[in-house]
Amino acid sequence: MLYLTLILCFICSVLITPLVKKLAFKIGATDKPNYRKVHQKIMPRLGGLAIFISFLLGVVILRPEDPTLNAWAIIAGSFVIILTGVLDDMIELSAKIKLAGQLIAALLVAVWGGVQLEFINLPFGGELQFGFMSIPLTLLWIVGITNAINLIDGLDGLAAGVSSIALITIAGMAVVMGDTYVAIMASILLVSTIGFLFYNFHPAKIFMGDTGALFLGYMIAVFSLLGFKNITVISLIIPVIILGVPISDTFFAIIRRIVNKQPLSAPDKSHLHHCLLRLGFSHKQTVLIIYAIAALFGLAAIIFSQSTMWGAILVIAVLLLAIEIFVESIGLVGKDYQPILKLVKTKNVRNR
Repeated sequence: MLYLTLILCFICSVLITPLVKKLAFKIGATDKPNYRKVHQKIMPRLGGLAIFISFLLGVVILRPEDPTLNAWAIIAGSFVIILTGVLDDMIELSAKIKLAGQLIAALLVAVWGGVQLEFINLPFGGELQFGFMSIPLTLLWIVGITNAINLIDGLDGLAAGVSSIALITIAGMAVVMGDTYVAIMASILLVSTIGFLFYNFHPAKIFMGDTGALFLGYMIAVFSLLGFKNITVISLIIPVIILGVPISDTFFAIIRRIVNKQPLSAPDKSHLHHCLLRLGFSHKQTVLIIYAIAALFGLAAIIFSQSTMWGAILVIAVLLLAIEIFVESIGLVGKDYQPILKLVKTKNVRNR
């Protein structure tokens, strides 16, 4: 039944996407080119609706349940996110209204659904209770990841592909951990996203828009909380590694704006995909490179989860060093930001 449903969701996504494309043009949910965007023509941007409908079909058929939470709260929150995304794709909502929609969806999950980051077990004994901070921390995680996925949605197939890789990792680890609910839900969303990706990969025929980027970000944030909450500090790091591409891109975007003394909300053309394009990679090559990076993060998360304490610390250290060197090499923060590379060059000159 599971496999037949997954195939059905995939087919549904493939068949519905062209219909959503026609709807997007009819209601004016289109994306016009400007100086910040890569595409050169008006594009429909409601594609996330096809992912959502296919996902709902799978949920209605399989009805996965988790006795520890109110699963309907997650679905209710997804409706709020979809409504926010559809309106933004049509009329471009203000940042405050979009944030309000995300907070309402996150509150539904945290309060009604009971999905909260309540405590973590410390690596050397004892536990850290978050108390009254559990709901704010949960909201921060959900809203943060939702926006991180939205920020990387800058090239054909980029957000959909990176999200699919994250979902594969989350579903796989959920199977290993015996978490049937997360495994099924992540799998349904995965096949629905891949069906849409057929139309979204370069050259794209339709964009997922905020409808898709916010929905994928929201669901991935919730799944990662469900799969790795209330365990250990080490386990809490796993979803951060899985979502390494959107999180690091968002983190360095904040650093870049602080360094350049710009508002945190200021748009720019210095995200990861912009930097790779400037280095001379083609549109498709850039997307595939970021897919590979996302896959490496997923692999690192799996290795990390199976490591001893000191092994996990070593994995994190190597990962952080690799990220920093890569960031400096492509100029993600700025052309002059190269502390480690400059240090290495200085030492090489002295050795000569």
